[in-house]
Amino acid sequence: MARRRWARPREPRAPAPGPVPLPGCTPADQVRRLTCALCGREAKGFGYVHELRLGVHPKLSFCSMRCCDAGSALARRRGGVIDKTPMEERAIREARRSFAEVLQELGLLAPFHDRSAAEIDRIIEACVDGFQASMQRQAAERDPLDDPLPF
Repeated sequence: MARRRWARPREPRAPAPGPVPLPGCTPADQVRRLTCALCGREAKGFGYVHELRLGVHPKLSFCSMRCCDAGSALARRRGGVIDKTPMEERAIREARRSFAEVLQELGLLAPFHDRSAAEIDRIIEACVDGFQASMQRQAAERDPLDDPLPF
């Protein structure tokens, strides 16, 4: 009697491989891409990039056209800039004193004497942003295998 195909004992299958992460993408980036930037629900493919400058501004994903319209209007109103946290605002205020001391030592305080606090804060922010951008570029260029071995 011939063996029937469905009567054979089944061989166990290997489990399917899990999802492969995108190169250079952290799990936090993947979660941000999969959730709506406005309400936190699952993103359905609606997106917005401020001024279409993807390298400068982040891509925002949304779950619906309603969230996309509201989120893009909010980003346009804020100029694509993320608001400072209270800790950052306090740090900038506290940095004014050391900034003034350095200007005094260098004899450059006179041109900044009539400037408002907001203008001084912009100067401090520009210095900090430039410093951080340079550090990030240097870290990206650095090869960890070139570090000397500690002995």
